[in-house]
Amino acid sequence: MRKIEIFDSTLRDGEQAPGFSMNLAEKLSMARMLQALNVDVIDAGFAACSQGDYACVKTIADEIKGICVASLCRCVETDCDIAWNAVKSAEKPLLNIFIATSDLHITQKLHSSREEVLETVGRVVAYARALCPEIEFSAEDATRTDREFLLKVFQTALDNGASVLNIADTVGYIQPEELKELIKYIRGGLSSYKEYKLSVHCHNDLGLATANTLAAIEAGADRVDCTVNGIGERAGNASLEEVVMSLRTRKEYYGCDTGINTKLIVPASRKLVMLTGVKVQANKAVVGKNAFAHESGIHVHGMVADRRTYEIIDPEDIGLTESRIIMGKHSGRHALEDRLAVLGFNNLNQLQMDALFEKFKLLAEAKKIVSDKDIEALVKAEILDYMGEYRLDKYIINSGNVLSNTCNIRIVKSDGTAFEGFATGEGPIDAAYNAINDALGTDAKLLDYMIESVTGGTDAQGAVSVKVSLDDKVVKGYGVNVNIFEASISAYLNAINNS
Repeated sequence: MRKIEIFDSTLRDGEQAPGFSMNLAEKLSMARMLQALNVDVIDAGFAACSQGDYACVKTIADEIKGICVASLCRCVETDCDIAWNAVKSAEKPLLNIFIATSDLHITQKLHSSREEVLETVGRVVAYARALCPEIEFSAEDATRTDREFLLKVFQTALDNGASVLNIADTVGYIQPEELKELIKYIRGGLSSYKEYKLSVHCHNDLGLATANTLAAIEAGADRVDCTVNGIGERAGNASLEEVVMSLRTRKEYYGCDTGINTKLIVPASRKLVMLTGVKVQANKAVVGKNAFAHESGIHVHGMVADRRTYEIIDPEDIGLTESRIIMGKHSGRHALEDRLAVLGFNNLNQLQMDALFEKFKLLAEAKKIVSDKDIEALVKAEILDYMGEYRLDKYIINSGNVLSNTCNIRIVKSDGTAFEGFATGEGPIDAAYNAINDALGTDAKLLDYMIESVTGGTDAQGAVSVKVSLDDKVVKGYGVNVNIFEASISAYLNAINNS
């Protein structure tokens, strides 16, 4: 059984897509989930892009052990220096160096020539190899590159110290059979090189990222780039859950498997949704909420007779388990900790756990039965609140159709300083946000506001997500509570804390 390595780019290619940005604490939380998922490489970010990206890559390299941690670099020596400083504390550091190789990119983007690209690849890969023990070289837009030239580029990278070659289908252009042929061509042309791995990075612009990735594996690829939930630039990347479960479900066809702990696939998907606030489409393969839902009478009849009639994956194999234990006000701390472990949240520190248990008890008093989704929402709120400088102390909102909407609010800073504010508004939420601005002396502006029910029922928690403009930055916030006013206030404060 051939082992396929999973290079996870959720925190780099995935996170740079609009709407999916994460701060350092959120990235580290997701990196820990990827570590538990047992990916082979974490693409931690583009360290040279900004100080924030550098800090995220370095923190992940410092704290995530046992697996490879990579940083993306342009084919430039200074990028390599910055990336190496960020990842060198990792147990298995990797520099992933890329340069465009198609004539379109070379002439229109790089304003260069093929000869200059070859010289640059040789020089920079050799420079990077002197720093880092493992170098991956990625040819951007490789699938639209002249094959003979692509082969020369790869030969140059190998000659100068690269140990992994990556074929990037940067704009999702290639078709599965074409990619198979390209891989066979590259393998044939590099037959004299014995020690290297071939990898692919497939985008989903034509909806073929997973199909292309699986075709590459059939043709002999050793490593594949994926993201949780298939997130990424434009239409996204190859979906980790789709690739992994295709190989697992059709072992006899592919003769391959991965080292992924599949029971954490659903928890990883849910954690990413929790951290980014971006939902997975209902009919998404493997992790969508309808992936194991059956309504048609014929389907239901078949499922009752034998689950295998309409399900080719056992839901429990990917961690899709609903609790048979009723969580409520009589559930103790150990019961909550056990349920958190099942849901994939087993790395909360003592202070977070203490605060979470108190919130759990309050929620259990308010709504009697606490679901898995309720617990996930509480965890998200606690992770976001833990590092916050400001927290809500108390508030009073007056609202109705015969009186003005007003809010009095008191906010406490982490050092104990209290701030009080008062404001009116077009509605109760507007009044509350104006009162927060008044208390803190900020000029934050609400750009987007979304509220949804965490579960069904009139006692459901309300989950509020906001985007706020503050100090020329756009930040997001999240709040959850059975009281939608308090959930809204928490989300706005969380956004300010993230600024």
